[in-house]
Amino acid sequence: MLTLPIEFGRSICGNPAEASSREWLETNGIGGFACSTILGLNTRRYHALLTAATKPPLGRVVLLSKVEETLVLGNQRFELSANRYGDLIHPHGYEYLVSFRLDPFPVFQYRSADIQLQKTVFLVHGENTAVIQYELRGPLRGSACTLEVRPLIAFRDYHSTTHANDALHREVVVRSHVAAQTGMAIVTPYPGLPSLYFAHNAASIDPAGFWFYNFEYERERERGLDSIEDLYSPFLLRFDLAENSPAGIVASTTQDASTLRPTPAPLSLLVPQLREREIARRTRVARASPIEDPFATLLATAADQFIVARGDRKSVIAGYPWFGDWGRDTMISLPGLTLVTGRYDEARNILRAFAHTIDRGMLPNRFPDSGEAPEYNTVDATLWMFHAVHEFLTYTGDYDFIRAELYHPLAEIIAWHERGTRYGIHLDSDGLLYAGEPGVQLTWMDARVNGLPVTPRQGKPVEIQALWHNALRVMARLASVFGDPAASARYTALAQRARERFLEVFWNDATGCLYDVIADGGAPDASGIPDPSIRPNQIFAVSLPYPLLSGEQALRVIDVVEWELLTPYGLRTLSPRDPNYRGRYEGDPTSRDGAYHQGTVWPWLLGAFLTAYVKAHGGAELEKQMEARSRADRFLDPLRAHLLEAGLGQVSEVFDGDSPHRPGGCFAQAWSVAEVFRTYVEDAKGRRPEFLS
Repeated sequence: MLTLPIEFGRSICGNPAEASSREWLETNGIGGFACSTILGLNTRRYHALLTAATKPPLGRVVLLSKVEETLVLGNQRFELSANRYGDLIHPHGYEYLVSFRLDPFPVFQYRSADIQLQKTVFLVHGENTAVIQYELRGPLRGSACTLEVRPLIAFRDYHSTTHANDALHREVVVRSHVAAQTGMAIVTPYPGLPSLYFAHNAASIDPAGFWFYNFEYERERERGLDSIEDLYSPFLLRFDLAENSPAGIVASTTQDASTLRPTPAPLSLLVPQLREREIARRTRVARASPIEDPFATLLATAADQFIVARGDRKSVIAGYPWFGDWGRDTMISLPGLTLVTGRYDEARNILRAFAHTIDRGMLPNRFPDSGEAPEYNTVDATLWMFHAVHEFLTYTGDYDFIRAELYHPLAEIIAWHERGTRYGIHLDSDGLLYAGEPGVQLTWMDARVNGLPVTPRQGKPVEIQALWHNALRVMARLASVFGDPAASARYTALAQRARERFLEVFWNDATGCLYDVIADGGAPDASGIPDPSIRPNQIFAVSLPYPLLSGEQALRVIDVVEWELLTPYGLRTLSPRDPNYRGRYEGDPTSRDGAYHQGTVWPWLLGAFLTAYVKAHGGAELEKQMEARSRADRFLDPLRAHLLEAGLGQVSEVFDGDSPHRPGGCFAQAWSVAEVFRTYVEDAKGRRPEFLS
């Protein structure tokens, strides 16, 4: 069994504030997931034991919100769950929770009287199926022992909440398979949503159902969103634990799932089989890490949770618990999620899948949850694809794949950008790439308040020029390798022109670093208005494989970024000395969006910073390289500790700009994990293949 170094004892589990601040995550590889706190107290509307992807990897619906559990010993009743109602927590299940661990999935240990009860929760890979198992640990000493489990269902979009209503269909279809000692309860609360099939080995079922009212989700209240929900309980299961036989529940959206065949195996045999199969799969995932230490193992395991199926292709969920798959996040995350871990076939699959979505020379920004047409409002997602291709070749040397499936689409992208595509994106007469229209956000700093961009960056953003130059250099190399010297020379000339103009207009002598944007000058022939805001976007002019800066200028940019923006968890999005700086990411959506890129810390940016740092400070001497790598490794120490807080084994989306840098946003973010993992392996440990050397 793969044992991960994440475990908490009574001091954390018995403290509701500490326990409810730590969240676990289970995913199923098709966009569905389960998550909650280690206390089992749901603090988000996204917390649930089964959020199913009805249109994988999206169309996500919270089906099984949670279960209420009561252990009955003789005439004593011990309620093991916990819920928040206003300022109160009831029941006090934390009084019996003695430990929690990821082993490799959530395992809860409860102690009441002399009895220990172990609860395990996991999802079946490739299915919308959740498994919950209970096992006694300790002698009964002759006492009767019953476990009562009452499922609570929501059946609603995962961004919403539900409330008591008369439209819910209350009927429970009850079946049993005597030979297999397996029961079945089927609920179909609303038309248009899937049925939920509960296989179980309970001694009895009470089909009387009723509503539970006014659960409060503390994190949603803090975020200024609807935080009160009612949940429906369709039935009660009673398990006889007197013979120490495990109790099991398998909740699935289909009877045809591997767990719920018409002639099922006994759950007492089936659940352990499913468990061992999933442990074996996760062990393979962890062993794919190129470095054998707890930090790398946890990051390799975390990386696996973002890779999902989209039909017969693969994609990347940008973050749990509320993001879908986004083009920008996928391309930035691809090296850390798939290449560092040696998952080259999945990298090919992702690149192939997104190549088929290119339209007018652009990659989609995101795929909407409800299956509508993809949105193409991004300038950088497309350019990040060239970087992903470069890194893919660095790790695999598979030029045949690129030539057969990607070279022509990449060439078409360059052509569209030269002549112009959506949202004013075009190659300007000075050789730099222009992007934007009034009221439109195209870069990764895309927050809006009251319909208006918080960080309007219309014009020529610094990182877009770095990505454009990098894309042209990648294409020049590909054209050369593929025997097209004329095309290679043309791409090289475009890249040289872009770099020359960049160095002319982007360097700010007053700050010793780069302008963030050369903004629209207001007339067709205007040279533009430079924005001197000190932001992290300039680091990509140093970190990318084909940098725009080198030597002293590169070192000065790194120094300014380190001095102004570096925190223990990543880079701030704006210098604290700027009057527009916002140091706390908190409050309602307007407040949070206003701070999102105005000082909030993003861990994914640490990857580019450390790559730039090691590149600039390492030099050609081995001693300097080792010193730079050692310092890069030390920069990551706070994130090692972070894996034991917030999203367990994961890296959060953002942190406050101000100390103590509280984590916020999604508790598990793809590019946070990917870039931390990549920079740890490549920059801190120096493990980077060089097929392109």
